[in-house]
Amino acid sequence: MEKKLILAPLQGFTDAPFRQVYPRHFTGFDEAMAPFISTMGEKRLKPSRIKDVLPENNPILPVVPQILGNVAEDFIFLTHHLADMGYTTVNWNLGCPHSKIAKKRRGSGLLCWPDQIDKFLDEVVGAIPCSLSVKVRLGRNTADEIFDLLPVFDRYPLEEIIVHPRTGVQLYTGEADIDAFGRILEKTRHNLVYNGDITGMKRFQRVEQRFPMIERFMIGRGVLADPFLPATIKGEVRDRSEDLVRIKRFHDDLFETYDHNFYGPSHIAGRMKGFWNYLAPSFKGGKKALKRIFKSKDREEYLVRARGFFKEEISFCPEDHGN
Repeated sequence: MEKKLILAPLQGFTDAPFRQVYPRHFTGFDEAMAPFISTMGEKRLKPSRIKDVLPENNPILPVVPQILGNVAEDFIFLTHHLADMGYTTVNWNLGCPHSKIAKKRRGSGLLCWPDQIDKFLDEVVGAIPCSLSVKVRLGRNTADEIFDLLPVFDRYPLEEIIVHPRTGVQLYTGEADIDAFGRILEKTRHNLVYNGDITGMKRFQRVEQRFPMIERFMIGRGVLADPFLPATIKGEVRDRSEDLVRIKRFHDDLFETYDHNFYGPSHIAGRMKGFWNYLAPSFKGGKKALKRIFKSKDREEYLVRARGFFKEEISFCPEDHGN
């Protein structure tokens, strides 16, 4: 059974520029889910909100737009707009863990309100021209909240359910609860996608061996730490002596692409330093050079220090870092 790999929707990371650049240098992903688009009231839509999913900004990887919202009418309006752009599937975000969103009963904040989710799906499913998937956590506060939702989900023809087996309040701390994922698998009629802690080959194999019937996996932070991970999972054999060259080319391409898409010397430096938070632990050597990268204050300072890092005595040795 061929496994399908999906690039996760990470706000500030796996946006359109990243999705353009990554497949120019690495393989393995079959599709991507875009970071969420928030609904707006009164049937309004800002062009800036859908820029990330414009077809011309996504020429390589197939993309599924993700919507964050809790008002059916607004969700339906946005879905119709996305359908007019050519999208045939949308995803409803029921997993965002951040408290500012959850307090508004959006993302994981809605998971402890099964009646509201039921009402939402009842209004939406028959009114949108696309198929619908949902991305969930185990619950907002406790890991058993999902089990009150599974009968609700089973009443609707969902494309799939993407499960990140943590609660919302956990954010990304602790271990993903694969035992809970197994219990969900036993109690739903829907196809499941596994998402969470796939940060290396060993962790992927652990999940794959535990759930051989799962065909689709979503990877986020793992690919930021090891861009080769999806291809490794797919069985690609590479010349490891070329790893640093390929990573540098990827880095330079990403920098140039962001440089053309964002304004402000500190903005681009901040963007790139965010990636180094994940990538840096995968290197051996160059600690002082990495510290200099993180202390960069503007575009030019960052660029000089990043180029200097790749001239250091370093090696790329990714391991299973925590998620």
